[in-house]
Amino acid sequence: MVSPEMSQLVQSVVETYLLDGTRRYNRDDVARQTGVPVEVSRRLWVALGFPAGGDEATLDYTDADVRAVREFRELGVLASTDLRQQAATARTIGQSMARLAEWQVDLVLDEITRRVAAADPDADPATIARQATEATVQILEELHAYAWRRHLAAALARSLDGAGTAADSTRELAVGFADMVGYTRLTRHLHPDELSTLLEAFESTTTAAITENGGWVIKNVGDEVMFAAETAVEAARIAVAIQESTMTVGTTPELRVAVAYGPVLQRFGDLYGSVVNIAARLTGVARPGTVLVDDAAAAELAGEPEFAIRHLRSVRVRGFNRLRPHVLRRNGKNR
Repeated sequence: MVSPEMSQLVQSVVETYLLDGTRRYNRDDVARQTGVPVEVSRRLWVALGFPAGGDEATLDYTDADVRAVREFRELGVLASTDLRQQAATARTIGQSMARLAEWQVDLVLDEITRRVAAADPDADPATIARQATEATVQILEELHAYAWRRHLAAALARSLDGAGTAADSTRELAVGFADMVGYTRLTRHLHPDELSTLLEAFESTTTAAITENGGWVIKNVGDEVMFAAETAVEAARIAVAIQESTMTVGTTPELRVAVAYGPVLQRFGDLYGSVVNIAARLTGVARPGTVLVDDAAAAELAGEPEFAIRHLRSVRVRGFNRLRPHVLRRNGKNR
C-alpha cells in the first residue's frame, strides 16, 4: 500500500517526466523559439485535444512542447499544406493518442504503484517515484513504437500495392460491418464487469477473424466493428469467419454482418462514401447470424466456388430507394 504522501509525490514526478520538464514558456516564448505564429500554434494545440490554457503570459509549455511545434512544421508534407489541413492532421493524432492514454491510466498507475511498493523503504522517495515512472513509461513507449511501425509498414504496403502511391485518397475496397443483435437491451441487465467481458470477447473474436483473413480494422464503436479488405473475396472470408467464430465463443450475442465493394475515400485512417453507407444499411437489415453483400460484391464473388450467394428482393432503406441485398454463405463443400 502506498501512502498518501507518496501518491502525491508520484503524481508530481509523473507529470514532470511525461511533459519532459517544467512548464516555463508562454505562447509568445513558443512563437519566438519556433518561428510559428501564436495563432497557428494555438490552433494546432487545441486540435491535438489540449485546452487553450490561460492568457498569453501563463507559463503552460515545456521544452517538449516547443520541440513538437517545431517538428510538426518541419515535416515537409505538412509545412506545404494550409492550416486547415495541418489542424486536421493534428486532430487525428490527438484523438488517437487520447483514446490510447485514457485506457492506459489504470495500467500505468498500477505498475508505478507496484514498483514503488516493492522498492527499498529506506531509499529516497523521489528517486523511487522517478525510477518507477521512467521504467513504466519507457516500456510502453517502446511497445507503442513497435506496434506503430508494424502497422505503418502494413498500411504502406497496402497503399503502394493498391492504388499506386501512398498519396492517393480514393481506392477500390471492400468495406464491412458487424454488430451485435440486441446490444442495447442486453446492456441494461449487465454489470460493468460483465459488459467489459462481453466487449472483450466481441472485439478479440472479430479482430482475429479480420486480420487472419487479410483485412484490417477501421474502428470499433461499442457493439459494432468496421473493417476493410483489398478484395471482395477477402471481405467475404472475413464476414463468414466472424459469424462462424462468434458461434463457437458462446458468450457473444448473434451478429449481423454486411459487406459492400467499390470506390471509397480514405481520410486519416477512416473510410467514407456510398460504399460505406451501403454496407452500414445492409447490416441494419440483415437477419441475425447472416451475412449480406451488395450488388458489386456479389458480382465480384460470382463464380467463386468457396461461396454460395442467394439473391433477395430489393429493400428501401434510409438514403437508398432500391438496395438489393444478397445472402452470402460458405459453400458446404468448403467448410
